[in-house]
Amino acid sequence: MADESTPAPEPAALYERRGSVALITLNRPRAMNAVNCELSTAVGNYLEQADADDEVRVIVITGSGRAFCAGADLKAIGAGQTLEAEDHPEWGFAGFAQHWVSKPTIAAVNGFALGGGTELVLAADLAVIDENAQLGLPEVKRGLFAAAGGVIRLQQQIPKKIALEIALTGEPISAAEGKELGLVNRVAPAGTALDVAFELAEKIAVNAPLSVRESKAMIHRTATGADWESGVWDANTKSMAVVFTSEDAKEGPAAFAQKREPVWTGR
Repeated sequence: MADESTPAPEPAALYERRGSVALITLNRPRAMNAVNCELSTAVGNYLEQADADDEVRVIVITGSGRAFCAGADLKAIGAGQTLEAEDHPEWGFAGFAQHWVSKPTIAAVNGFALGGGTELVLAADLAVIDENAQLGLPEVKRGLFAAAGGVIRLQQQIPKKIALEIALTGEPISAAEGKELGLVNRVAPAGTALDVAFELAEKIAVNAPLSVRESKAMIHRTATGADWESGVWDANTKSMAVVFTSEDAKEGPAAFAQKREPVWTGR
């Protein structure tokens, strides 16, 4: 018989919806939100839930306690445990690094985020960072490399020589440097990263859902394609067919002409 006085273990991640914004919180504060199988599974499932919910327009990911994410759970690795989400290894690190969702994702970096935490920032569409937090890929200092997308995405988001310096030295960069390089969108006053992330999310959430989703998809699809390649324009034409024939495409101009706020249906 179980000891009823023993409290149930805390879930590895939490989920809530605030209006049209879904919030996923990494919830292993004692381990600085280090990633294990339970966390990857919970985050991955919550991303699926948010993406399938028509009421959700934007997804914000943050951490509980003083850390955003300290990377892989080395104790779990030492015990021979997998870090992958149960039944979904294709979701990648933390159930997020290789997990495509159609809705915009915002990382609200509330604290420590070196290594795997930075890789989650790189995987998010947008990022807000606490002014006291740092970013960086220190894996080379430990005989490793940033295998959860760090060395892939960093060079795509900042100049290659700067990316190489960050990856090869393993030295951290400040929140202000991250903003200057374009790795984050906003630097938030201490303790307000989540609030600033929600302000940014609301600016996205008021827009037409189909337009937002197709704009996100097109930017990602064509990120490495030259603007004169036919394939890029073929993808553009397909997105136009989805958006320009929608009910929202009729509602937007009508609301503008009638001097009222649009009522989006996502159809």
